[in-house]
Amino acid sequence: MSRQQRRTSGKSSARAASPQREQTPEALCAAALRLLQAGQPADAEAACRKALTLDAGHANALHAMGRVCLALGRQQLAIEWFARAITQDPTVADYFSDLGEALQLCGRFDEAIKAYDRALQIKPDELESWQQLGRLLQRQARLGEAAQAYDRALQLAPENAELWHQLGEVLKAQDRREEAVLAFEQVLKFELGHVDAANAAGLLHFESERYDAAIAHFDLSLQQKPDQAGVLCLKAISLRRLRRYEEAFASAERAHALAPHDPDIANSLGCILQNLGRHDDAIAAFDKAIAIRPAFAEFHNHRGTSLAELHRFDEAFASFDRAIALKPDLADAHWNAALFKLLVGDFAAGWAAREWGRKCRAVGFVERSFDALLWIADAPLAGKTILLHGDEGLGDTIQFSRYATMVAAQGARVLLEVDPVLQPLLANVSGVAACLERGRDPLPPADFHCPLSSLPLAFGTRLNTIPAAMSYLPAPDQDRLRRWEHRLGPHDRLRIGLVWSGNPAHLNDHNRSLPLHRLAPVIELDARFVSLQKDVRPADRAVLAASPAIIDLTADISDFVDTAALISCLDLVLTVDTSVAHLSAALGKPTWIMLPHTPDYRWLLGRDDSPWYPSVRLFRQDASRDYTAVIARVRAALSALLAEQR
Repeated sequence: MSRQQRRTSGKSSARAASPQREQTPEALCAAALRLLQAGQPADAEAACRKALTLDAGHANALHAMGRVCLALGRQQLAIEWFARAITQDPTVADYFSDLGEALQLCGRFDEAIKAYDRALQIKPDELESWQQLGRLLQRQARLGEAAQAYDRALQLAPENAELWHQLGEVLKAQDRREEAVLAFEQVLKFELGHVDAANAAGLLHFESERYDAAIAHFDLSLQQKPDQAGVLCLKAISLRRLRRYEEAFASAERAHALAPHDPDIANSLGCILQNLGRHDDAIAAFDKAIAIRPAFAEFHNHRGTSLAELHRFDEAFASFDRAIALKPDLADAHWNAALFKLLVGDFAAGWAAREWGRKCRAVGFVERSFDALLWIADAPLAGKTILLHGDEGLGDTIQFSRYATMVAAQGARVLLEVDPVLQPLLANVSGVAACLERGRDPLPPADFHCPLSSLPLAFGTRLNTIPAAMSYLPAPDQDRLRRWEHRLGPHDRLRIGLVWSGNPAHLNDHNRSLPLHRLAPVIELDARFVSLQKDVRPADRAVLAASPAIIDLTADISDFVDTAALISCLDLVLTVDTSVAHLSAALGKPTWIMLPHTPDYRWLLGRDDSPWYPSVRLFRQDASRDYTAVIARVRAALSALLAEQR
């Protein structure tokens, strides 16, 4: 109810239509306000004028005339009438609050704020004035004061959902995100179907990467308004980031159907189709986005990724080039192009472009700052100290640690800094003067530094110059070897280590990992299988427990040196693309790696060997992207090996 409605009694307008019966100025004022409420501003004006004829200085009559002018859209005149009323009686809060309303309508916001301030000094518990003051302050970007005004209003009306919503908007604008979420939650407490509050809370949760909470709030909103394409798209992105790809697709497809001309929604649909391995459909979605907004670089980058996944590399590189032409600093496009250049064996272009990955938020390089100069083979090292530091995953660190020996050969004192779990393994790599634990050991002074993954660039590595020693990791000590030999028992059958899944947080894990039960055709062969799978997923735990053919000693593995010692006691390691694949291959152990159709760049294409590791044999998916045929080839190869051993 408005302030004017509260001031009038709501009685029948029949009495108000005969103001001549009420001849006092006060009675005429009351009649005028009733006429205003009844939608008769002309009659209300006549009543006010008659009151002012009786008493030209009557404050309420002057105020009532201001209300009439507001109703008639004469804001400037209303300001003058309210000012005259205030002159007659400056103690009435309503005169100031109504003046504030008129000033606000005229765009005189600073004056309106002062009017509301004065009204609240007179009458501090006037809810509507606090709310109006908050809105004005919010409009003027005086956010701290606006929040205080809304907070004061909420002390008067703590269950007012709209006030909580306004406070939430102000807190969000101040980047007080957690407080804003709490305010929007209060809105939903008192008005569960408040769509704007549900969306606002959902968006804040989304931006804070609390995707489950975001989805819950988007669902609240969609229950009230099911056809919000933007909200459906945000829900789809949230589901995608939780790797719930089928659900994400359903939301994105619905959003696209509702807004087929929205390029961002088409792009989101394409990204989800990529995650589902439906790259032809993804390209079609990206093409729709590009047709609508052709100069948006990110769409061309995403399209290039799907083309590369289909091994249409020339088209993919053209898409990446187009993305980079539109946005030269688009790190993701440089990074993607680099990985696929390396995959097809173009090391000359690939290593340099791969450095763009340091600017990609999702890539996950461990970025550090040092007082030492960055070295990319651009200065002599003789007599100098250089810090080589691991900057990617465990497998990458193992792979590129081989370059430490080459750096030392240039006359440098080499410090190697790695993840603590790798320090015992890499401490005795040839040429390393000291191996440090990242985040634990203090860094000695150094003249230069270089990330490990930049060393192939520094040495200008090409396919025919990869430093590929049969084994470049130090052999485990004899005591550890004896302990594992004892645990493994008689060596009467071929010992085969198994790893079937990698880190579930890896972006490509759904393509590279497989459930243990898929290896049943291999495990049934007459060999002794040894689990090297350190973190067993819940679904695999029961399968492992029910597989007497697999020895599981992983509970006794304390570090990578233990894993290396156990591998050294085996005849062969069969693995998906994980850090154990690198460890086994770097030890020179025969290592069979099962790869997805489009593998990581280091495994290249179209070959069953690896120039990085002489002891590796590769088993690749075909275009069906199914591990069934891979496992069948592994079984056949292992059967042949077992027959040869017999």
